[in-house]
Amino acid sequence: MARIVVIGAGLGGLPSAYELRHVLPREHQVVLISNQPTFTFVPSLPWIALGLKTLDQIQLDLATIVPQQGIELILDSVTAIDPQRRQITLKDQILAYDYAVIATGPELALDALPGLGPEGGYTQSICNPHHAVLAGEAWQKFLADPGPIVVGAAPGASCFGPAYEFAFLIHHVLKQKGLRAQVPITFITSEPYAGHLGIGGMADSRWLMRKFMASREIELMENTAIARFEPDAVHLADGRTIPAKFVMVLPPFRGPRFLREAPGLTDAKGFMPVLPTYRHPDFESIYSVGVITQLKAVEETPIPTGAPKVGLMTEEMALSVAHNIALELGVISGAQLKPTLQAICFADFGNTGALFLADPLLPDAEGHRHRALTFHGPWVSWMKLGFEQYFLLKMRMGWTIPWFERWGFRAIGLPLVERVQPESSLDLSPPIV
Repeated sequence: MARIVVIGAGLGGLPSAYELRHVLPREHQVVLISNQPTFTFVPSLPWIALGLKTLDQIQLDLATIVPQQGIELILDSVTAIDPQRRQITLKDQILAYDYAVIATGPELALDALPGLGPEGGYTQSICNPHHAVLAGEAWQKFLADPGPIVVGAAPGASCFGPAYEFAFLIHHVLKQKGLRAQVPITFITSEPYAGHLGIGGMADSRWLMRKFMASREIELMENTAIARFEPDAVHLADGRTIPAKFVMVLPPFRGPRFLREAPGLTDAKGFMPVLPTYRHPDFESIYSVGVITQLKAVEETPIPTGAPKVGLMTEEMALSVAHNIALELGVISGAQLKPTLQAICFADFGNTGALFLADPLLPDAEGHRHRALTFHGPWVSWMKLGFEQYFLLKMRMGWTIPWFERWGFRAIGLPLVERVQPESSLDLSPPIV
């Protein structure tokens, strides 16, 4: 019998545990470790911060949904991992494993800039449930005494979509409340240009983002580095100061401390190097899924910019990792799999929305993809709401990507995984975050 431990119960960890349980016989033990008692549908956090939804509408109780799938749930915090001994140290116990799947999600690098973050700083965040709730409280206070708003991304950030979504939602909400004329909005991004998204742009994303900014009278500051924050101002690296009464700036990400402190396990930022199979190049018992994995940067940018790992990509990683572990355990036969890293993203802008399809997410060396499409219209907002409910249903039911969803992706030419060529599984060169 093998014990496979999944660390993290978010968008990567919970689907990974479900897929492992689906492909492995019950003689093998699947353990899920979470430092939170609930699963949160993170893409909906902008709605929480603006009071458009409540947190309980996008959360599931892990103790209710996980054990019924034949998965052992441990609600505890990991303090250390020893890949040599194959041991995980928790607050209350030491757990041995045969395989570990690291799906922690990121730690927010709130110490990257003075004044960054809602606790000990002067900015809001929509990157985790606690911060979204704090942002919601700050938003309600702001509405009682409005003033200038700054939304954006700090140098080193890698997930820009939520910042755009939040800025456009703010515009929509303020317009509904009759306050928009009183509130100047500035969007500050470290991207070389709006719509770059950490992936070199795609289709007409550059034009689309600029169009949306202009039509909403949002001042756009591209290729701009923020230096620090004060209670009523955002200070830029070039010496300019932007007045602000409410600030939401996305921080850089890094790996949790217990990963960074494990010798040889991660890069300096705590991200996990992976082979095409998403196994660690040096530790055969370690796999990783989601934001915590390294991903090659598209290009050098004037201001440091990371590459995002979006939800569909994370599910593709989960499928591949579960398959490859089952293959190593002799449960199935065939070839190793790798994710295709195709991405579909929905963004709600209030009275409209945008859908991005990148096949694959990152372009080749010449800047080309198989497909890159953008769509926009009110129907995208409805699709995001519908997808939220569908994803929560999947997590209740113990599904990762059920057969009909896989069939649908194949029907539109988006295979989620593909076979690994034997020689590529031996490529040990680490990607660049």
